[in-house]
Amino acid sequence: MADRSPTPPPGTDPESALPSVLARALAFGAILVGGAAGGLIGYAFADLGGFGGAAVGLVTFLGAVVGAGGVAVVAVLTLRALGEWETIRRRDDATRRGPGRPRSA
Repeated sequence: MADRSPTPPPGTDPESALPSVLARALAFGAILVGGAAGGLIGYAFADLGGFGGAAVGLVTFLGAVVGAGGVAVVAVLTLRALGEWETIRRRDDATRRGPGRPRSA
């Protein structure tokens, strides 16, 4: 017996709440830059503090982790706000159009 489950018409997939690929790529790049900057600051701190040996590497690593972590928090909050803003904008556009009116491109 053939499966006769209804299939939605093409183009009616639910819209994704994810930010655009460009926004996510830029956030990832910002996290990498933040980690690199944190590592440089950690290295400078270790150099000025007179640390030697493995302590320089440890302080550099900790600086990179803290820098990347801080930027990651800001990036996640920014991406979430962007997604919420887009959802609100779409809802307001649909309200202004009214029921039964087609969506403009």
